[in-house]
Amino acid sequence: MPELRKDPIIDRWVIISVDRAKRPLPEKVGTQEEDIEFCPFCEGNERYAPNEIFSISKIHREKDTPGWDVRVVPNKFPALKVEGDLNKRGIGLYDAMNGIGAHEVIIETPRHNLTMSKMTIEHIKNILITYRERIRDLKNDVRLEYVLVFKNHGIEAGATLSHSHSQLIALPIIPKRVKEEMIGAKKYFDYRDRCIYCDIIAQELYQEDRIIISEKNFIVLSPFAPRASFETWIIPKNHKSHFINISEEELDSLANVLLEILRRMDVALSNPPFNFILHTSGLKNLDNEYYHWHIEIMPKLTKIAGFEWGSGFYINPTPPEEAAKFLKNAGI
Repeated sequence: MPELRKDPIIDRWVIISVDRAKRPLPEKVGTQEEDIEFCPFCEGNERYAPNEIFSISKIHREKDTPGWDVRVVPNKFPALKVEGDLNKRGIGLYDAMNGIGAHEVIIETPRHNLTMSKMTIEHIKNILITYRERIRDLKNDVRLEYVLVFKNHGIEAGATLSHSHSQLIALPIIPKRVKEEMIGAKKYFDYRDRCIYCDIIAQELYQEDRIIISEKNFIVLSPFAPRASFETWIIPKNHKSHFINISEEELDSLANVLLEILRRMDVALSNPPFNFILHTSGLKNLDNEYYHWHIEIMPKLTKIAGFEWGSGFYINPTPPEEAAKFLKNAGI
């Protein structure tokens, strides 16, 4: 059973999970055809993956058979497990609980070598719908507080399989990084009586220095204080605190801008490794005035070293104004 342990000094929870050490070594980019034969995410190889939880298909099909467009399975090497009780406990001055949660893999395409930036808008929308529907289902588990959706693209970003996929981890606590973001947003709202993300949108639209894409429903920008080169945010212009409240029109728009920014990064940065993370409200507070869901994309162009780990400061060699201009002018 995985275990959650709390650092008593800075209130940071860590997951102790022996199963994660059993994961395969990362594949090399450009997997050969003989490797595709055994890829657990490829269409026709459903037997190599855990049993299907959810799927989107154009045709009627049985579970764990070919014919799907997007497919969700439990992670074979989960950080957390669904079965059991939380069993919160103290061990002297330390706090711990069982590693209860969910760890799922969203297999984004049946095609082994198809990256997200090469997909159609319709296919991207189906991936986003899958995120929404899995979060909706998991929020019914009263033990869970937060669902984190993320994608690792490329070995340098942490991907162990080259077949395009993203992941979802449902947690019994709100992660420290997310909680800090929410506390900062709540503090701003209490002082100004306005959402800080809505104010960021207004200021960026006024200044125009860091905007990459702006359309009816979304703005894509380089944040004012980025942690890494070409860090990019996608923010809905309409205030909503949780992603599952997204409308159909917004789903169409999000699929369009997500595909466009990934294609711009492909062209401008030569298909960089990246992480993207869906930042959204907790499961017990789906609708509030102070928080604003968004997606953060972090290309892995530089390495985090001793100073960053030791100080919490990030050194970024690319001003966000230059990054925004570079991506905006990328020919796609």
